[in-house]
Amino acid sequence: MAAMKRPPLNRRLAEFGTTIFAEMSALAVSTGSVNLGQGFPDTDGPDRIAEAAVRAIRDGRGNQYPPGPGVPELRTAVADHQRERYGLAYDPDTEVLVTAGATEAIAAALLGLVEPGDEVIALEPYYDSYAACVAMAGGTRVPVTLRPRGGRFVLDLDELRAAVTDRTRLILLNTPHNPTGTVLTREELAAIAALAVERDLLVVTDEVYEHLVFDDAGHLPIATFPGMRERTVTISSAGKTFSFTGWKVGWVTATPELITAVRSAKQYLTYVSAGPFQYAIAEALRLPDTYFGELREDLRTKRDVLADGLAQAGFEVFRPQGTYFITTDIRPLGEHDGIAFCRALPGRCGVVAIPHAVFYDHREQGAPFVRFAFCKRTEVLQDAVKRLGTLQPL
Repeated sequence: MAAMKRPPLNRRLAEFGTTIFAEMSALAVSTGSVNLGQGFPDTDGPDRIAEAAVRAIRDGRGNQYPPGPGVPELRTAVADHQRERYGLAYDPDTEVLVTAGATEAIAAALLGLVEPGDEVIALEPYYDSYAACVAMAGGTRVPVTLRPRGGRFVLDLDELRAAVTDRTRLILLNTPHNPTGTVLTREELAAIAALAVERDLLVVTDEVYEHLVFDDAGHLPIATFPGMRERTVTISSAGKTFSFTGWKVGWVTATPELITAVRSAKQYLTYVSAGPFQYAIAEALRLPDTYFGELREDLRTKRDVLADGLAQAGFEVFRPQGTYFITTDIRPLGEHDGIAFCRALPGRCGVVAIPHAVFYDHREQGAPFVRFAFCKRTEVLQDAVKRLGTLQPL
């Protein structure tokens, strides 16, 4: 058979192969290692929310196509959540859109808002789907690097300002930030907001870890800052907050014009999804504050178990302010290549982690950093700590 003149894969996606998560999860299975790589809990969320999904299925709610924008009960619950927690008023009929998780929301936002040649600024390290979605939209990715300083990863506001050009369409923001665990400060967010207003930029903000913040400041949506509600597409989801990551229920809040742009792309992706689960998440968003407080405290305790164990094993540890990931520096162990380190770690001590370098355009910036997830049962984390304690230098 004659060879094809052109490779099958769209050239925009040529740089994206199998994700590091698939590779490392397969390695965890093949080696019998503790998997602290992919960020999903190893226990389910509240029984009452699972029962709400079962009840919806039995009652015939959502078993057929739900409304394109999402079921009214969930859109209303999302609008109420934004108003009660952040003072942000959204019309559930015109300013809320339900998506197949936050990942689809990001894809739809970028496909709907970005044209070929537009520049998209993203804070690196970044969630790997950002790069792929910018590429699919035909945009140009412009990374601005978060760098470690004073025990956290910090945004250089001068570097961010310098990255904006006449071709910049939007800033893709993520706070609380995966993978570093940084929560952008009020001052940082105010500066980003002022820059967006000054340069007439949109902001797409990924806030899926909004309820997983461990300091007293809590989460601050950038849409609350002056001039930002009308230029911000806010994205969140149920998976991280309620430990039902497989349900894939996400949402977008924005002005009617921005929602229309996002929906114009989203309707040709999944169209609709997760019908019965939408009703269950509508109930989940109305859980009492005690649920969210207990979730944070449980994760704070688990964070400290793993962070202390990693420090004792010789890593430099960046104790996160939010999310359920811990970033470490492997250079104190005499290591410099995080990808090689993570591929060897299961064989060396039976633990799987994720190298930061895959989340960077500037790979050398992320080379010595490795991410561990702590959204696991305490006994699993204690087992991982014990295994890491046996790690010997090469």
